[in-house]
Amino acid sequence: MPRQYPIEKYRNIGIIAHIDAGKTTTSERVLYYTGISHKIGEVHEGAAIMDWMEQERERGITITSAATTCFWVPGDYLKKDRTNEYRINLIDTPGHIDFTAEVQRSLRVLDGAVVVFDGVAGVEAQSETVWRQADKYNVPRICFINKLDRLGASFEKSLQSIWDKLTPNAVAVQIPVGEEANFEQIIDLMEMKIISFQGEMGKEVVKEDLPENLKHKAEEWRNKMIEKIVSEDELIMEKYLEGQEISVEELRSILRKATIACKLVPVFCGSSLKNKGVQLVLDGVIYYLPSPIDLPPVVGTDPKDENIKIERHPNDNEPFCALAFKVATDPFVGSLTYLRAYSGQFKKGGYLLNTNTGEKERIGRILRMHSNDREEVDDVYAGDIVAVVGLKNTSTGHTLCDEKEPIVLEKIVFPEPVINIKVEPKFKADQEKLAVSLKKLRDEDPTFRMETNQETGEMILSGMGELHLDIIVDRLRREFGVETIVGKPQVAYKETIERTAEAEGKYIKQSGGRGQYGHVKIRLEPRDRGSGFEFIDEIKGGVIPREYIPATEKGIKEAMSKGVVAGYPMVDLAVALFDGSFHEVDSSEIAFKIAASMAFQDGARKAGAYLLEPIMKIEVVTPANFLGDVIGDLSARRGQIDETTDRVGLKVIYAKVPLSEMFGYVTNLRSLTEGRGTSSMEFSHYEKVPANIAQEIIEGKRS
Repeated sequence: MPRQYPIEKYRNIGIIAHIDAGKTTTSERVLYYTGISHKIGEVHEGAAIMDWMEQERERGITITSAATTCFWVPGDYLKKDRTNEYRINLIDTPGHIDFTAEVQRSLRVLDGAVVVFDGVAGVEAQSETVWRQADKYNVPRICFINKLDRLGASFEKSLQSIWDKLTPNAVAVQIPVGEEANFEQIIDLMEMKIISFQGEMGKEVVKEDLPENLKHKAEEWRNKMIEKIVSEDELIMEKYLEGQEISVEELRSILRKATIACKLVPVFCGSSLKNKGVQLVLDGVIYYLPSPIDLPPVVGTDPKDENIKIERHPNDNEPFCALAFKVATDPFVGSLTYLRAYSGQFKKGGYLLNTNTGEKERIGRILRMHSNDREEVDDVYAGDIVAVVGLKNTSTGHTLCDEKEPIVLEKIVFPEPVINIKVEPKFKADQEKLAVSLKKLRDEDPTFRMETNQETGEMILSGMGELHLDIIVDRLRREFGVETIVGKPQVAYKETIERTAEAEGKYIKQSGGRGQYGHVKIRLEPRDRGSGFEFIDEIKGGVIPREYIPATEKGIKEAMSKGVVAGYPMVDLAVALFDGSFHEVDSSEIAFKIAASMAFQDGARKAGAYLLEPIMKIEVVTPANFLGDVIGDLSARRGQIDETTDRVGLKVIYAKVPLSEMFGYVTNLRSLTEGRGTSSMEFSHYEKVPANIAQEIIEGKRS
């Protein structure tokens, strides 16, 4: 089947925001106005289409990113003329920091994003995190200041918080008429029209000339907008300075180029819940966000030599290549792998090469997703986002491509988990079922880890926070029918070293027959926080044969996984193998592995090994009269207060607190603030544990 929509009419976008800014409500309106759904599902009623998991509906939050395809004609709100229709592939992402991987993997494959802000709170902690993630992947974006009907809402204050905390390059293309309960209409600064939303669910968009009493304010805002836009184009700037009129088409064209180059960010306003402004955001997606051909080609490497760079352009005639960005378990079709196609085209029934595993995968069924509904298609083209069924060995971040033209696309790097729990099946008969179910969940979620403690046989689950692990345990029960007994959450401590040290390890074993001989000298050096482990081979003149060097590195890594202070993994250090010796007959890989492990343990102690703990960045919102109590409580938890700010009758506290002190904090905060305080927390960095607390951890008095 030939391509239905030209690639320049594709928009691959995501909706990203802090928790509770209204992302899913906005997505539901998008589905309704684009005709995908004929009834609006409300989050607060547990009926949102994009929140299709039971846990999402119960908790009113998004947990997994949901993908859907819809269609839009800019300016034609009742869809009378479908010849100018655009295809929008939309991903609604979670706002809760525990599910940050969902945001990260979505941004990696999207061409543009709509960032939603709460009109009362403005920029919140997680807004900054998702903004930084979008910066990292150079994702062009537009902003939507939502919830302007709420008490305490202010478009100007929210816009100011975007300028102050995120970017000075945000430019308002609309302003609201009235705020809070009086928010009724929107002024479009491009066309200088006042816009009302009438009819069922605000479906009729009525544009009228501005009344006299609003002209002065609108002109002030429009002049600010024009100055920002024309400064991006010298020719138009000259025209503007000469006093000539700049047309709406010229302004849109420059703003589009500047948005795609991440130089400007258009700002829209409205209230999704009250059905005001969402259609104009859809227009903005078409006008200002890029199609796949507006962006640079995707760059990968040759599987045989990672120094050789290969480009793939968004063109159907190039070799096919796609990135797997999500794996999900679907109750009806089994394992689903979501792909973003970057180049070429592919027909179902054929084989693709997974360049990360070196294996071929048969693509039997291709689905276009509408949240958790699905439509079968025969082909995938450049720019498409689709799901394929039944891939055996493809994980998040793997590249699938034409086997004759292999390429490896850049992998997605995810944050390390910071919290652990022990689980065991309630019924012994479920032991194997538990292991199989956890493996499926691990395939879906790259920030979820599981391992079995070799000494105790216990299953340890690691995740990004209490809620993250809570959802995993809940899914085990509901989706896989495995009841579990869960231990108390524990912090994922790490160990590292503070200075350089040298050590020697010699393993000699003589018994009847052949002996064992391994001898290494190593140097340990601390590295910057977050830089990981590096093994340096400094062996010259064959003092240790080449075949024993990988075994030496393996021995060091195994010793690192157990640590030397309290049994936690060691991080952020370099180990150089600089000398040693071998025996012609008795040396073996196992002997060098043991010798290296012995040398590392000795060296780590000499290098002043110490414990690290995860420090969390926390934002607490509390009524002003409880401020002292909340700050006192955070200080008692070893917290450092960074700043406090005001927000419409509330105080906002930004602080950094060790994770070990934060278990059960939400419940405690509620009792301190009569149920009115809220908080959000995300991982910040690892830091040295104070000596007295480190001693308690070593002695097992603290988890």
